[in-house]
Amino acid sequence: MNLRGLFQDFNPSKFLIYACLLLFSVLLALRLDGIIQWSYWAVFAPIWLWKLMVIVGASVGTGVWARNPQYRAEGETCVEFKAMLIAVGIHLLLLMFEVLVCDRIERGSHFWLLVFMPLFFVSPVSVAACVWGFRHDRSLELEILCSVNILQFIFIALRLDKIIHWPWLVVCVPLWILMSFLCLVVLYYIVWSVLFLRSMDVIAEQRRTHITMALSWMTIVVPLLTFEILLVHKLDGHNAFSCIPIFVPLWLSLITLMATTFGQKGGNHCMYSAFEKSLGGLVSAKISVSFCLKSSHFYENMEIFPMISITKIMKKPKRPQFRSLLKSHPCFEEGQVVITQSPGKYVLPPPKLNIEMPD
Repeated sequence: MNLRGLFQDFNPSKFLIYACLLLFSVLLALRLDGIIQWSYWAVFAPIWLWKLMVIVGASVGTGVWARNPQYRAEGETCVEFKAMLIAVGIHLLLLMFEVLVCDRIERGSHFWLLVFMPLFFVSPVSVAACVWGFRHDRSLELEILCSVNILQFIFIALRLDKIIHWPWLVVCVPLWILMSFLCLVVLYYIVWSVLFLRSMDVIAEQRRTHITMALSWMTIVVPLLTFEILLVHKLDGHNAFSCIPIFVPLWLSLITLMATTFGQKGGNHCMYSAFEKSLGGLVSAKISVSFCLKSSHFYENMEIFPMISITKIMKKPKRPQFRSLLKSHPCFEEGQVVITQSPGKYVLPPPKLNIEMPD
């Protein structure tokens, strides 16, 4: 097992959000069963940590953007900054909803429709964000989740306020539709895994990849669906389970999601890419110090010099054989870099043979 490659592809932002959700669900189950008597403001502490990371990442990204006007002339950087603003706006609305939920539980002085009002605004904003993201080839997860659940948010708010008296099994119909789609995705991966196992033209690595994806989706979706069914039956009074056994399948799904973050690269090599996919987009703070050298394009051009390391100074290179290489490639400007030989021997390519045939 390649531990170096495992951690190289580690996505810390998604790991942070899944860890916060796991800790929050554990505290919530203990609080609902009366094992702990904490205030709900303390139970929501992992959620507050999540939102704190969003605000810190957005503040740093905005500060870097404000102090470096040259970034505004680059198209890709502007897209990154706009994506960060969209993600921050959605997270602030979610933060407002979470604060209202805690206040409603602790004080009970206002309607649930008012509590859910930020989510009613989040859904259309998420739809617009999805349209914008597809046009600019952006990865969207949290926005899609919020946009497809608008009807579910309305049904839950109406049921909690007793405006409708449907059983919870009917109230969660939009959720069952979404879970049906996820079950189809699981079935898709299982079928393709079986086909790849039976095919002799597929390499072993591709087989392992598809089997891993199928097992991951099964371990995520099946326990999640089990948790939702158990929770709905408890709300309808069809079982007398305590909250901890009901939440166990959810914990299994979250642990699996945490494990999958070790095989997912961030969307960018920037310093703050951890904040972006974070959290289904923890926050798009890709605007950081790693805007230097215009992302990975600079390093892609370095591949033609395999044994050469480059150091930025304001002098001309001293070695004539390397100076010719420097002038021959448009990626490097004379007078701005010096090329020095790294440990190891650099061998120039042999000259081409020119054999003239007699007439």
